[in-house]
Amino acid sequence: MIANIVKPGHKTRGVLNYLYGPGRANEHTDPHLVAAWDDFAPDPGRNPAATLAQLADVLDLRVKQAGPKAPKNHVWHCSIRAAPEDRHLTDDEWAAIAHRVLNATGIAPAGDPDACRWIAVRHADDHIHIVATKVRGDLRPPRNWNDFLRTDKELVAIEKEYGLRQVPRGDRTAAKRPTRAEQEKARRTGNARTSREHLRTIVRTAVSAATTTEEFFRIVEGTGALIDVQHFPSGDVRGYKVALDDDTNAQGEPVWFSGSTLAPDLSYPKIAKRLTATEATPTEQPGAMAWRRFTLAVDRIPDHLAHDEDGAGQAHITVLAEVLDALPLLAPTGLRPQLIQASTVFERAGRSRIRAHHQQAQATRQAVKAILREPAPKDGVLLTIVLDALLLAVIAAQHWHRTRDHTQQAEAAQQTAEHLRVAYRAAAAEPLTVIHHRGRRLALPLQERQAAVVRQALPDLAEQILAEPAWPTLAATLNEATAVGHDPAALLAQAARHRELDTAANLTEVLTWRLRRLPDLAVGKPPQDRTAGRVQPGPATPTPRATRSDSLPRSR
Repeated sequence: MIANIVKPGHKTRGVLNYLYGPGRANEHTDPHLVAAWDDFAPDPGRNPAATLAQLADVLDLRVKQAGPKAPKNHVWHCSIRAAPEDRHLTDDEWAAIAHRVLNATGIAPAGDPDACRWIAVRHADDHIHIVATKVRGDLRPPRNWNDFLRTDKELVAIEKEYGLRQVPRGDRTAAKRPTRAEQEKARRTGNARTSREHLRTIVRTAVSAATTTEEFFRIVEGTGALIDVQHFPSGDVRGYKVALDDDTNAQGEPVWFSGSTLAPDLSYPKIAKRLTATEATPTEQPGAMAWRRFTLAVDRIPDHLAHDEDGAGQAHITVLAEVLDALPLLAPTGLRPQLIQASTVFERAGRSRIRAHHQQAQATRQAVKAILREPAPKDGVLLTIVLDALLLAVIAAQHWHRTRDHTQQAEAAQQTAEHLRVAYRAAAAEPLTVIHHRGRRLALPLQERQAAVVRQALPDLAEQILAEPAWPTLAATLNEATAVGHDPAALLAQAARHRELDTAANLTEVLTWRLRRLPDLAVGKPPQDRTAGRVQPGPATPTPRATRSDSLPRSR
């Protein structure tokens, strides 16, 4: 169950008009009271003689009695919605739920004769609306502070007692959702996203690319968004706000959003803390070396999450979110939709109540900055290795959050992994085909030699691996590792230790990409073997190259 407590208003009759009306799209059916502060409250939905004016008058009675002492915005309005898969609750069950919520919030404590006047209206199968006027019988306001958290806590108990879906609860670190007005404005102007969501993407991507706060401001401005940097009298930066050039209010002025209203971790102090931890611009490295350094950094994230203290773990998850924000800038066009969705979903998984120790993730963050200053990888194998490493890191983040009861973050990480799997399969198809072709061309003695290596290194899994259709892919990779002087059995054993294989859908693919993290195997061409069993060169692996002109999301 989910509760939504709207901002208090001052028009009781206006709220009743909506609850008993047809709705915005004629979705309201059979509006009627399921409960009220008094069994004799008029119900315009079931009593033809009752009117909305009468119901508004009796609800507002104490407000009028209190006169100027009454709160200006005296209407408390809360909707409670069941999950789509939940059974339809009866009116009596909804009535009991309304009583419990009102008792929990302090609006109408059980057994209090002076409790506020209230009603619960049902006009759909899956939810009710509770409306109360915030003046008690003694003409004082109720003590309903922290009402949302109290409601949410009560709904957790209700879900368990009624056998309903237990909705993942947050820790108050989620980004603010777009308001109804923002959503309707986006629909009117033909935009798929609200200005708030668009600006959040721009700012997050700029943070992933920048190495200093000054560069961050320049990158945001370079996207076409408006940015206003605010300063203290001393000249130090106090904060910033951003707007889209074509998003204006009724007066024709830009609609500004401060960083903290976009997301809790996008306030200026938190961005500055992250960028300060980067310390300096990454050292210049050749493009391929920068990407390999980046891959190794991402590859170590699961180990950090498994063994580091919580502050360091949260710091690495924050950097992982930055990686996902940055990768769509460099990926081939066909992969960008899934990578953008992965980045958008993982945004929720990037934060928790645990304070991040950003200095401990400095090397990983610097590796991310470095690849954004290099061309996108032409090699399909290298890109696939990056996606494979990212997938393992996101799965590790999911486990990290789950073991700390971060339910929403764990769910977001799980959804992110699904998007990354789709991108991985698309990126891996061509490289796997090429490597598979090399494996099928291996001489029979070489194939048998690599099969013996598998049986030696992984005796419990060997027959399953050898029976998989993709076995020639792993055979070719083991042959190439042998050709450049590695011990293939030791490499296989190490790869199996690095990640458990019980849940792997395709053992040969997992082991292939694990081995190809080696610098001398992470290229598209096979190495030249000077032994008798020389590997024949296979065809090249062309991969579309991402264009640098589309580097950051532009404002509309």
